[in-house]
Amino acid sequence: MFAFYGSWKDRKDTFTSKPLPLECISLNLGAFQIAQAMLFAIEEINNSTDLLPGISLGYKMYDTCGSAARSVKVALALTNGNEVVSTLSKAPCTRSAQVQAIIGETSSSPCMAIATVIGPFYIPEISPFATCACLSDKTKYPSFLRTIPSDYYQSRALAQLVKYFGWTWVGAIRSNDDYGNNGMAIFTETAQQLGICLEYSLSFFRTDPPNKIQKIIEIIKLSTCKVIIAFLTYLDMDVLLYTLSLYNLTGYQWVGTEAWIFDSQTAEMDKHHILDGAIGLSIPKAQVSGMREFILDVKPLNSPGNKMFAEFWETLFNCKFKQSNTWIENQRECTGHEDLSGLQSSFTDMSLMPIFNNVYKGVYAVAHALHNILVCNETCNYNVQLDSFTILQHIRKIRFKTKEGDEVYFNENGDPPAKYEIIHWQPTKNGVVDFVTVGLYDASLPADKQLSLQNKSLIWAQNSKQVPVSVCSEKCPPGTRKVLQKGKPVCCYDCIRCAEGEISNTTDSITCVQCQPEFWSNERRDACVKKEAEFLSFEEIMGALLTAASLFGTCMTAVVAFIFFRHRKTPIVRANNSELSFLLLFSLTLCFLCSLTFIGRPSEWSCMLRHTAFGITFVLCISCVLGKTMVVLMAFRASLPGSNVMKWFGPTQQRLSVLAFTLIQVVICILWLTISPPFPFKNFKEIKDKIILECALGSTVGFWAVLGYIGLLASFCFILAFLARKLPDNFNEAKFITFSMLIFCAVWITFIPAYVSSPGKFSVAVEIFAILASSFGLLICIFIPKCYIVLLRPDKNTKKNMMVREVKNTI
Repeated sequence: MFAFYGSWKDRKDTFTSKPLPLECISLNLGAFQIAQAMLFAIEEINNSTDLLPGISLGYKMYDTCGSAARSVKVALALTNGNEVVSTLSKAPCTRSAQVQAIIGETSSSPCMAIATVIGPFYIPEISPFATCACLSDKTKYPSFLRTIPSDYYQSRALAQLVKYFGWTWVGAIRSNDDYGNNGMAIFTETAQQLGICLEYSLSFFRTDPPNKIQKIIEIIKLSTCKVIIAFLTYLDMDVLLYTLSLYNLTGYQWVGTEAWIFDSQTAEMDKHHILDGAIGLSIPKAQVSGMREFILDVKPLNSPGNKMFAEFWETLFNCKFKQSNTWIENQRECTGHEDLSGLQSSFTDMSLMPIFNNVYKGVYAVAHALHNILVCNETCNYNVQLDSFTILQHIRKIRFKTKEGDEVYFNENGDPPAKYEIIHWQPTKNGVVDFVTVGLYDASLPADKQLSLQNKSLIWAQNSKQVPVSVCSEKCPPGTRKVLQKGKPVCCYDCIRCAEGEISNTTDSITCVQCQPEFWSNERRDACVKKEAEFLSFEEIMGALLTAASLFGTCMTAVVAFIFFRHRKTPIVRANNSELSFLLLFSLTLCFLCSLTFIGRPSEWSCMLRHTAFGITFVLCISCVLGKTMVVLMAFRASLPGSNVMKWFGPTQQRLSVLAFTLIQVVICILWLTISPPFPFKNFKEIKDKIILECALGSTVGFWAVLGYIGLLASFCFILAFLARKLPDNFNEAKFITFSMLIFCAVWITFIPAYVSSPGKFSVAVEIFAILASSFGLLICIFIPKCYIVLLRPDKNTKKNMMVREVKNTI
C-alpha cells in the first residue's frame, strides 16, 4: 500500500445521500519510485537460486491516497480476500490469492489504521517510512514492524541537536496527524528536560483551508524566535512552503525531520530560498546496486490494470495523451516513448534511496521468513501450510545481511536500530541545494556520545556563517543569577547580580552560592576571594601613632623618674613619699608599655597578656596613688593634738596596702585565665567583607571584674583625694591627685560606650587611647607640677616653704 496521490479533494457531506468515493489529487512521483523499489526486490528474489528457490513472490499494489479511511478499506479488502479494490496488478497468481505480508504505508496515521484492522489476524505489516513512536506499542499493534527508526529516537535527537547549537527559544510546526502530534509530544518533553522552550506549537494538515495556514504565517511573523522545528511530512511541508513563498518569509532557521529534510522535490519548490541553511535528521545514505536503473525503467508500471500510468507519464513529461479527458488543443502530445535518460525530474532524482533501501529490506525480511518456514535448501517444502502468525513470528526473529552488507533485524518492538545522519542544506552557485552530511546520531551509544558533529563550515539562513541566535533572554554571565519573568516560560528571565558575599561562576546559573565565612565575593561576583584580615597593626598610621604615644609616655615617665632620682634628697621629693612616687612611676611605665600588647595580630599569648597586664598594672598604679592620698590625709590628721594615726600607716603599712590591693587583682586575673581565658577570635559578622582579628574575652565576668575592681579603687581614691583637697598646706598633693583621678574616671566612663560602639580595630584603638589618656593624666597631674618646681623654681623647693601653711583670707 502506497500513497500514489498525496491528497484528496475536500468535500461537504450532506448526510442525505451516500458519500461519493474519495477523489485523490496531487500525484506523488516519490510513491512510484518506492513501488519500483519493491518490484526490484521481488524480481531479484524471484531470480535468486539461494533465496526461495523454485518459488516466485507475487504482489498487488493499492493506492491509499494518504487517507486513513482509504487505508482501512484496503486492509479490510485484503483480509477478506476481496480483490475488487485492486488498482494495480500483475498477471494473476497461479495460487489462490492469500496475503502473507503488507509492505507500506509510508505515513504513520494510515499505518495505525491498517495495523489496527489486521492486528487481530496477525498479518505482518512492514512500513519503510512510518516513524510514529506510538506504533512501537505491541499491545495495540502486534503485527506492525518497520525498517525505519522510531520517532522516539528522532524526537530526542532533534532536541539534542537544538541544544547543541544553543537554541533555547524555538517555534514548532507539526503535521496534525499521529506522526506530527506524537513526534512533537516527545520532542517537547525532551526539550523541557534540556532547558529548551517553545514559543509556539502549531499544527495543520495539508487539506486544511488556506486561512488556517495563513494564521500560522501571522504567528511566525509576530514571534521573536528565529528557529522553527518542522515536524512535518513532506506533503505537508510542500503546502506550507508554498504559503511561505507567497509571503517571502525568509531569515528563519529551519530544523527538519527525515520526512522532508532530504526530499529533493521540497528543495526544488524552494525558489525563494526560504529553507536555506536548514538542518535536520535523515536516514543514513544507502546504495543498492542495480536499483537506480530498475526504477528508471518504468515498463513494469505500464501494466494493463494500472490506470494511473497515463497521469504519471503526463506529469513526468509535462504532456497529454490525446485520449485524456483533460486534452487541450495545441498542447504537447505524449507518445508513450519519451526518453527518461535526459529528464531532470524528482522521479529521476535518487535522494530517496534510503527509503527505497528500507522497502528493499522489508521485502527481503518477508522472503527470509518464508525461506525459513518452508525449510528451503536446494528446494522448498511446498506442503507446509502457511499462516500469518507463523510468518510474523519468523519475521520478528530473522537476522540477515543484505548484499550491500547492511544487517537487518527487529527489536522486541518491531523497530530497527536507530541511526541518523545530520543533513545540512547548503545552496550552491547554480541555485541547487546540496544535502551535506555534517554529523551522525547513534542511539546505541552512551548519552554523551550519541550526537557527533563534524567541524565543517556551515552556511545558515541568508548565507550567514554565524550560528543563528534564538533565545528568549541572553545568557546570564558569571556573577549573576536567573530570575524568571512572571507569566513567561522558564527560558525568559532577567539576570540579577549576586548579592554581596555570594557568587556564581557559571553561565546561566539559577542560584548564587554563599562564600565560606573566611571568603568574600569579588567585584564581579564570580569568585570568592579571601577576606582581608583587619587588626590594629604597627604598620598603619593609627597603630604607629598609638605606638609613638606609648613610647613617648614611657620616655616621659623615665625622664620624670630620672629627675626625681637626681633630686631625691630635695624637700619636695622627700615630702611626697619618694618611695611611693618611684613605685607609681614604675607602674605608669608598665601602663604605657602594656598598651603595646594591644597592637599587632592577636595570638593566644597576646590576648591573655593584654588584659591581665592592663588590669594588674593599673591596679598597681592606682594603689600607689591611693597610698599617696592616704598619706596626705593621715599626715594632716596626725598633726592634730593627741593623734597617733601615722604610726598605724607608716612606710610598712603603705607597702603592704599597695601589695594587698594589687594581689586582689592578680587573684582575679588568675581565676579569669584559669576558668575561661581570652583567646584570639575571627569576627566575620562585624564587617561583611573583612575578618576582624580580635581577642574574645572568654569570660565576660572576668573582664568586667577586672575593670570593676579598677573602677572601685579609682572611685575610692577620688573620694579621699576630694576630701583632702582643701587641707591647709602650701603644697597639698591631694589637689593634683583629685584632678588626675577626675581625668582617670572621666576617661574610663566615656570609654565604655565608645568601646562597645566602635567596630573592628577601632575598639582596640579606643581601649589603647583610654589607657594612654589615663596614664598621661596621672603622670602630668601628679608629677609635672613637682618637676616644674624642681627644675624652674628651686627657690620654692625648700623645707621652710614646704612647712608654711596657707592662710586664707575670709571676710
